[in-house]
Amino acid sequence: MDRDQNELQFLGFHGVYRETSKIILKWRKIFAQITLALVLPLCVIFLAHSLVSQLLSYKILDHEITQNETWEDDQKYRNLSRKLQKEQVAFWLVRLGYFVFVFIFFLLSTAAVVYTVACIYAAKQITFKKIMSIVPRVWKRLMVTFFWCFALFFVYNVVAVGLLIVWLLVVRQFSVGPALRIAMAVILLIFYVGGFVYITMIWQLASVISVLEDAYGRKAMAKSKVLIKGKMGLSVWCFLGVLVWSMPVQALFESVVVSALVPIGVKIGVGLICLMLLSMLVLFDLVVQTVIYFVCKSYHHENIESSCLSDHLEVCPGDCPSEGPKPVQLEQLHV
Repeated sequence: MDRDQNELQFLGFHGVYRETSKIILKWRKIFAQITLALVLPLCVIFLAHSLVSQLLSYKILDHEITQNETWEDDQKYRNLSRKLQKEQVAFWLVRLGYFVFVFIFFLLSTAAVVYTVACIYAAKQITFKKIMSIVPRVWKRLMVTFFWCFALFFVYNVVAVGLLIVWLLVVRQFSVGPALRIAMAVILLIFYVGGFVYITMIWQLASVISVLEDAYGRKAMAKSKVLIKGKMGLSVWCFLGVLVWSMPVQALFESVVVSALVPIGVKIGVGLICLMLLSMLVLFDLVVQTVIYFVCKSYHHENIESSCLSDHLEVCPGDCPSEGPKPVQLEQLHV
């Protein structure tokens, strides 16, 4: 399929999803390799953490209940105390390992998918070996952007908690009526969720920018904020679309594999189905983010810089230089 670059700006929700599906199906071999190498391990870690954390939590809770029913001078109480300490240490080590490995595989998956889609749009020759050689050269840039976004999320939540505390103090001080309390709670919740989604959209586009352009970190976030203007609604709807599909998958995994008392064969079967569906959703979401980047570039009539896209990345031993970008206009997009 050939598409003029200027046509991308007119893609809506269905258009972006249709474009994403065509890209994945047309280049299914390369995306299957990326999924097996990076996306699948990411989803395995995510689901495994959910299962292991729940099992450890149930075990810790059971031992805490038993300990509360045991005399403190009993040997059984001391044995339970030692078990609880070990289980709590194991619980936090599992969580730490989860965050580390999810962080690594998420950055690598993002870099691989974004670079692949960009090369497809630029009609560049692409192989899985070439992708895996490029990914390590850009993941550090993604890491810097991630930490800047994490800092922004942290500050945002601190401010939100501060405002909540102020509101609770006002309620206590002036005896605010229940109707006004509920109304204010709903308003604060709407504003909080809206701000959270907005920052998430900035982060997603900034991640794509960090791979394909010279800007990363704070600069990528600033550029993302400008670039997403006029297409924020589209970005939000595309994000919510993937989120809506992922929620039933996670709910199915939690209800059957983690919590339900069903035969082990059923758990394994449902677990594999959830793993496959979640991997497809993660891949789809990453491609959607990259397509939205090109939609935003087209909407603002910006040239697409190639400084960190193809030849420059292949010879760049580390981070791409921040000067001397070579813009290239993709007049025809070949997918």
